[in-house]
Formats: sequence, C-alpha cells, structure tokens
Amino acid sequence: MQNQIPFEKFWAVFAALILAGLACLSLPGSSTPPALPTSGSQELFQGVTYTKEVRTSPRPVVIHVVEVDLRAAGIGILVTPGDPDQELPLEARTTSEFLEEFGVQIAVNGDGFTPWRSGFNAYPRSGDRVDVLGFAASNGVVYSQPRDDVPTLYFGRTKNKAVFNRPPSKILHAISGLEMIVKSGKPLPGLGGDPQPRTAIGLNRSGKTLIIVVVDGRQSGYSEGVTVAELAQILVDYGAHEAMNMDGGGSSTLVMEAENGQPVVLNSPIDNQIPGRERPVGNHLGIFARRGGD
Repeated sequence: MQNQIPFEKFWAVFAALILAGLACLSLPGSSTPPALPTSGSQELFQGVTYTKEVRTSPRPVVIHVVEVDLRAAGIGILVTPGDPDQELPLEARTTSEFLEEFGVQIAVNGDGFTPWRSGFNAYPRSGDRVDVLGFAASNGVVYSQPRDDVPTLYFGRTKNKAVFNRPPSKILHAISGLEMIVKSGKPLPGLGGDPQPRTAIGLNRSGKTLIIVVVDGRQSGYSEGVTVAELAQILVDYGAHEAMNMDGGGSSTLVMEAENGQPVVLNSPIDNQIPGRERPVGNHLGIFARRGGD
C-alpha cells in the first residue's frame, strides 16, 4: 500500500500553492506602499507644472496636481479614441499603455466604465472591450452617449478651448466624470464619500488653465485618500473655478513621459489592493506638450 499524505498536510500544501499563485498574480506592483515623499513643484514641460503635496492632517494624504496652460506653445489634447460602431467602443488600457500608444506627454485616467469586476477573475484586462458611462468624443468622433445626467468637459476646435457642460458647435474631444464638485470657485454642498483614491479635473476662472488632481489612497501610513468634499476643496486651493470628479479608487493613475519616451507613473495607484499596480480603464485624458528648449 502506498504512503498517503495526511489530511492536515494536504490542506497546508494546497493553501501554500494558492497563496503562491496569488502572489504571482499580484505582479506587477509592490506589496507595500512607497516611502513617504516630500512636497515640491517642478515644470515638466512647457506650460505644464507638476506639484506633489504631502499632508498629514486629518490623515496622511499624498496629492498630485498637474496645471496645464492651454495657451502654451505645443499644448494639445487627446481623449482615448473609440469605435462608435462597436457595442463596447473601447479597448481597456492602463494609463501608461495609453501614454505610450498615442505619444502624449501627460495622461490621467478618465470616466467610469463597464463592465468591471475585481478579485481573482478581474475584468477588464488590457485589450478587453469596455464602454464608458458618459459622453465621450475623440478627434471629432463621438463614441459614447451619456447614460445619466453626468458632467462633461468639452474641447472645441478653437485652440484648446475647454468648457464644462456647454458643448461647442464643433466638438473635438470630450470626456465625462461622475459629478460636478466645484462651481463658481466653491465646493458644492452635500458632497459625501469616505476617504478614497480620487481623480478630478478642473478649469480656472478664465478656462485657460486645466487642473488635474490625483490623490493616492488605501495605503495606510502613506496616503489614505480623501472624501469628495476634501477633493473639491483641494481643487479650489489650486484655483479651480469649476471641477468634476472622475473615476477613482483603483483607477486613479497619473503618468508622464520620460525623456527616453517611457512612461513614469507619478502617483501610487492601487489596483486590487496592490500598491503600484495600474488598472486597465476605459478612457483617458492625454496632454501633448513640448520639453523645455524644444
């Protein structure tokens, strides 16, 4: 008679194999948050300034802000292209993949999307088909109509003219969010939510400066996120006259192009509870820009 593995040992080995498999699925990305950074600002490209702000109250929070002078030479806009003839018009991509594929210099995640699920059988993976929840257009092609009364940021064909919720006669690009959170330079009342990773996009009073905010979250001791009301106040602090809340949570990702053309993730995304791992999302907002001296 052959030796049999004791029942308890069998389950111990089985559990170890499962944990090892999950560890492999966790890649890429680190199992721990990055070291706490220092605050500071720098010009990344002509007309593009990046600020990293670290706050310790009311909880640890790391805030990433990109301010884009829409009038600066070389500045251009791109929303992820989609196919209006497809039931699901978009291929999911990480924000880094979007930046590499389309050659933009700054990229941030965009609208909420469907279908989506997390966990062991997560969807989407890069290349899977999805649809966004709001109005969306790229290079004059509309590929998604809104399902609900959600806000939209429009870019017309006049030199990067940007406006919320008032579509120009000729739409070049459009991207939607979840809700407006700033109007007339003040946070809107009644904003709720618990602290989470967040992404938001705003415009200053003249509409000539685009303000992108990404807040890291779900990473104890590094950055625990903000409420929607706190997010709105951050936008106001950086000069937003109007702003909308975008897809957040594990989707929140901000990327820049390095001098060698490779993507550099500026924040600490957290997909599937793994710090540093990017989530494939539906669409993105990209910024073309020139390097200093170009």
